Amino acid sequence: MKCVLTIAGSDSSGGAGIQADLKTMTCLGVFGMSAVTALTAQNTTGVRDVLEATPEFVGEQLDCVFEDIRPQAVKIGMVSSAPIIRAIGAKLRQYEAENIVVDPVMVATSGSALMQGSALTALMEELFPLAAVITPNIPEAERLCGFAIETGEDMLRAAETIGKTLPGAVLVKGGHRTDCADDLLWQKGQASWFRAPRVDNPNNHGSGCTLSSAIASFLALGEDLPGAVEKAKAYITAAMEARLDLGRGSGPLWHNYAIPEGGQVGGKGDRT
Repeated sequence: MKCVLTIAGSDSSGGAGIQADLKTMTCLGVFGMSAVTALTAQNTTGVRDVLEATPEFVGEQLDCVFEDIRPQAVKIGMVSSAPIIRAIGAKLRQYEAENIVVDPVMVATSGSALMQGSALTALMEELFPLAAVITPNIPEAERLCGFAIETGEDMLRAAETIGKTLPGAVLVKGGHRTDCADDLLWQKGQASWFRAPRVDNPNNHGSGCTLSSAIASFLALGEDLPGAVEKAKAYITAAMEARLDLGRGSGPLWHNYAIPEGGQVGGKGDRT
């Protein structure tokens, strides 16, 4: 059994954060573990409140995981403050963690800010150098590269600009574009496009969490990075196409779309 650790915030509505991560990991056949960086009071319409864990407690959670069940991959999501980021970086270096996927979560799907202003610098200094890949969406990539991204050519220029600052790779996600949902992987000076039609579904809460967790899961299962991205993109596209419709705002994905009605383990069914 391969094991994957998510370091992220909790989403009380279950669509994003560690809840989305653990659902994704389970559906993809790995054993998911978590270190909670913050509790959020949120639903599909927005984030009402955030209660951060202390850096010391985040560190204790990481000690407990690595001392007992070592993960083959690590996904990092919501890390809202510089002290927490520095604590995570120190522990990941201490334990020589591998296959680290950093999703630089800055704003929730609903538009609520999830990162303090000082935290971005710490994220870039402490966690980006440890990452096998970072997975910014277009608004996040714009903040990292410093210019607007509107076209595929802009995505390529942004990926190259960001990629030159990293020892690992960058995946610029194109889900915010209106004409397609193509993603661009920049790795060791080479660009690879992962094409997909845009799914006309407003319920995309937790899509970034899901994709990064899927990439980490496939890396743990032995895929190389392009293979992990390709399989992760296929999974999230299918979860979007399944068209779960919950809540009054931007609803969650159908992570377990392939599980038959009634949850009959081992059965066959098609919920798409």
